[in-house]
Amino acid sequence: MGLFSSHPSYLGVDIGSAGIKVVELRNENGRPRLLTYGFAEEPVDIIHDNSPKMAEKIAILIKKICQDSQVSSKKTIAALPTFSVFSSIISLPSMEKKDIVKAVYWQAKKIVPMPLEEMTLDWKLLESGNKVKEVTITEKKSAWNNLLGKEKEKGENDNNKNDLKVLIAAAPKKLVLRYVAAFQQAGLDLLSLETENFAMERSMVGGDRNPVMMVDVGNITSDITVVENSIPILSRSVDVGGHSITQAIINSMHVDEKRAEQFKRDIGFANDQSNLPKIIESVINPIINEIKYCFDLYASAQSERRIEKIILTGGSSFLPQIDKYLAQLLNIKVYIGDPWARVIYPLELKPILMSIAPRLSVAVGLAMREIV
Repeated sequence: MGLFSSHPSYLGVDIGSAGIKVVELRNENGRPRLLTYGFAEEPVDIIHDNSPKMAEKIAILIKKICQDSQVSSKKTIAALPTFSVFSSIISLPSMEKKDIVKAVYWQAKKIVPMPLEEMTLDWKLLESGNKVKEVTITEKKSAWNNLLGKEKEKGENDNNKNDLKVLIAAAPKKLVLRYVAAFQQAGLDLLSLETENFAMERSMVGGDRNPVMMVDVGNITSDITVVENSIPILSRSVDVGGHSITQAIINSMHVDEKRAEQFKRDIGFANDQSNLPKIIESVINPIINEIKYCFDLYASAQSERRIEKIILTGGSSFLPQIDKYLAQLLNIKVYIGDPWARVIYPLELKPILMSIAPRLSVAVGLAMREIV
């Protein structure tokens, strides 16, 4: 990209427990084009470790990834882990736009499990038939006024006859400030801080407005999210992930970590003659039970619609035949997600991009936020 290109580009930075992923996309007439990407497989813990040393480590890693991958932008969007953010959909009676802020605050005060004084609270109106860009979790309180301003532009007389549906999200202020500090040290301009499930919906689901379940099998935790009309309406987390599977293989088959990881990648659920599928199945049972629970929760709230498919992502979605195993077990279509489906990239890179796709789904979705 030229130094004076009129096409802005954005960085999506995903800080996970197993490492940091960076993707840079350029806005090309409303479509994202891949410029570069990079990652560092280095354990970090920004959630629980609030020490200056951890913030410095994360900043150094981000700087190195950006330098090695030759990124050209400092405009950055990052994400908080889904499990660290409280979110809920609330209903409000029809009211003037100027009264919504106060009403949201008082409703949130009733349901957010921590004092609002300790939380960063953001929200967005959910409108049927329209996808409204979410107000992200940032320290910029003007975001509320910005949303109200955008709503007013549509006309002061377009009040809904029905109740207003509002999605609220609240994250601990100390955690938000930790992220802000890390990116400041890295020399990047943090434009937005949202939740991982919104980023994944953007890269994995796109314009599909049918009910979809996303299952992100990460290194330490697995997140299950139900998306309807392009909005994550239900999120659950389980403390089981790729590390749990690796540890179970080590203990059961008496091999070292490198060998256990190789077994996961080469065999997975593909060989019925080995003990590996049974070992993996015993570990991921809590994830399967949580998936079934989410099905029940959604069914109890919806009398007509049903979840049509499951999209798998995360580093452990590469397990051979895991999609077929879950499809047969749950009697539903299961797909490995492709975050590059709506991204322009050189065809010669397709093999390598597909091999790392599950790990980069959040970073891709973050970089897409200001483009699509």
